[in-house]
Amino acid sequence: MLLGLISSTFSTLVSQLMAARIGRDAVIEWMVVASIPLRSQVFAMDPSWGTIAAGILFHQWADFSWALVFFGLLGRWTGSLKPLTILLVALPWAVFTSATEWFFLVPLVPFWQPVFTLEQPYWIGLLVHMTSASMYPLFPWLRDRLGGRLPSLHRRFALAWSAFALIGLLCLGAAAFLGWHDRELPWMGRDAAYDQGYMRRMAAHHAQGIELARIAVEKAQEPYLRDLARLMAANQKGEITIFAQWWRSWFPGPLQPPTEDYATMPGMLSSGQIESLRRAEGSDFDPLFISLMTMHHKGAILMADEALRQAGDIRLRLMAHATRHSQRGEIEMMHGTEGLAAVKAATLSMIVPVGEASADRRGSPLPAHPMAH
Repeated sequence: MLLGLISSTFSTLVSQLMAARIGRDAVIEWMVVASIPLRSQVFAMDPSWGTIAAGILFHQWADFSWALVFFGLLGRWTGSLKPLTILLVALPWAVFTSATEWFFLVPLVPFWQPVFTLEQPYWIGLLVHMTSASMYPLFPWLRDRLGGRLPSLHRRFALAWSAFALIGLLCLGAAAFLGWHDRELPWMGRDAAYDQGYMRRMAAHHAQGIELARIAVEKAQEPYLRDLARLMAANQKGEITIFAQWWRSWFPGPLQPPTEDYATMPGMLSSGQIESLRRAEGSDFDPLFISLMTMHHKGAILMADEALRQAGDIRLRLMAHATRHSQRGEIEMMHGTEGLAAVKAATLSMIVPVGEASADRRGSPLPAHPMAH
């Protein structure tokens, strides 16, 4: 139990400090995690502290539970292992636990909650679980200390491993502090012009997406669609914030709108289309919003897919992959995808190019609200 508390707290801190370094908004990530037990009602354009706390606590409970399984349920085989052996076993264990959550426990039994799998690519959860499992080698020293077997043969390793983890946290904390003050690690790439153009285009694209989502928050008839619109707005708002922070750290001046005509950007809607959405009333609104937002998301997917192949800085590529995945996932959620279909769609969205994943399809309007019940 003590090891579970240490490992879950360590992964929480690393997740919080590391998120913006790879293009993720930690606040939105915690909100998505909170929605697993609390459902879509927690979605907000500006998540509350209660929602953030719920996401962190649920994450810590999950990591804590996996540690209990590893050293409790499987303790007959793992309880007497040496630290380095535990480390070797813990890495495939992280693959197993993260895959079990992403492919089965969250989207199927017991939670039947598609948003986590459709919104977050698998590799993010894998990194989190590997971070948590990296603390497992402390178990032999904790076992000896709590059992009164002193001096422990594992004391020196535990001190060195704890110092290594603490130094890592301090480095991430320093990077996060500098990032919040527009001092991210310098831009690393070959073609600054492309990266600058992509950041400008995607920020402008997201701004229009937020406008569409705000209209749906006010006018959508289906409560689940209103919740989903809040999630969309929060996601795109978070990515714009990260783009602006990276731009101020990497390039001179503030992040400016793109120089090219907005009409040339894939998925951008005309003022007439937006106005038609504002005028739509009653039962006409939801199908029109789903159609327009699907079109808008497909444009962002095309842009992110191109950046995944052409962006110079690796952080932009990681962010583009997550953007492509979440935009495809939100299309699926607008069309009511859940259960095994959500797992299949999320898997394809994560690994196949644009045009081949099921999320690139044109679908019928929202037939169900899987997170609302």
